[in-house]
Amino acid sequence: MAGARWLDQEEQRTWRTFMLATKLLWEELERELDQETDVPSPYYEVLVRLSEAPDRRLRLSDLADRSQSSRSRLSHSLTRLEALGWISREACESDRRGAFAVLTDDGFAALEAAAPVHVEGVRTHLFDQLSTTQLKQLRVISEQILEHLVTVKDASPDVVSLLGALGKGPSRTA
Repeated sequence: MAGARWLDQEEQRTWRTFMLATKLLWEELERELDQETDVPSPYYEVLVRLSEAPDRRLRLSDLADRSQSSRSRLSHSLTRLEALGWISREACESDRRGAFAVLTDDGFAALEAAAPVHVEGVRTHLFDQLSTTQLKQLRVISEQILEHLVTVKDASPDVVSLLGALGKGPSRTA
């Protein structure tokens, strides 16, 4: 491509290291959830988002946005979670096309059992590997990248806030 701003050797090393480290981190966190809990990793984020919502209930469109999931992927996940008895679906009285997903007590219990495994993995594989200064730098760098990508994607700052990425206190479920 003419005019491409090619990466120099150091930039290429940085990019590939970042890419591989984040890929391996997610794979390890997912492996731990899948092997050590009853909550399959693809459904963990959906359960977390529902657990953090008022009355553990969200419109399906909001749940898709908050869990960064496509509508079709979310629909598949909800079907599986409903079969497990972890969520229920409710019709929206004010909008016939709308529906809600509601986290059941059984779903909340499954999440509560899985959350310590996930949080320990995040702590072990990320936080324990970095100094306090490095963690602050990682947060600042991540916020800068996120703010840029939200702008590129033309997403509302409210969406970022809903994702729990900026300006939110600690979460028990990470």
